[in-house]
Amino acid sequence: MTVRILLFLAVFIQVACAVFFVSDILLTISGSRSNPISWQTRELLQIGAAVGLVLGVIPAALVLRHSLRASARASTQLRAVSGAFADLLSQRFTEWGLTRAERDVALFAIKGMGIAEIAALRDRSQGTVKAQTNAIYRKAGVSSHAQLLSLFIDELMADGLEVAALTPAPARANAGR
Repeated sequence: MTVRILLFLAVFIQVACAVFFVSDILLTISGSRSNPISWQTRELLQIGAAVGLVLGVIPAALVLRHSLRASARASTQLRAVSGAFADLLSQRFTEWGLTRAERDVALFAIKGMGIAEIAALRDRSQGTVKAQTNAIYRKAGVSSHAQLLSLFIDELMADGLEVAALTPAPARANAGR
């Protein structure tokens, strides 16, 4: 059964049983029952509705378990992709021959920070950060922040990251040699 069918089943069972209990209470309070039913039949109906409510929990629990597993898988994949992206950044920075300071500036720039923000974070002048940014662009073969970011986006969209995420880290390190 699919998750949607289980969820629908759980909701349907629980709504039907809840409607039974609420209507039974309302009919009893209002005294509008035209033909009273025997107490045995009423008890059987109530037991059936109670069992239905309990059984409605089972599909809900299965859907919850499925959702938790899917969330855990997504979290694992996100960690793998994040690690692969960090590896990709490090690899490109090494290929371009960036200094430690240029790596920091490039990382902040890729995160979307401006010159003033980077200068404040690194406790450097804006002129220094601009010079480092220009050196990064020159070494990467681009002329703007957008082009720098585009290099990584293009690589991600070309499924380069998917392959890197599936390959163990030592194999990735040896593949570039």
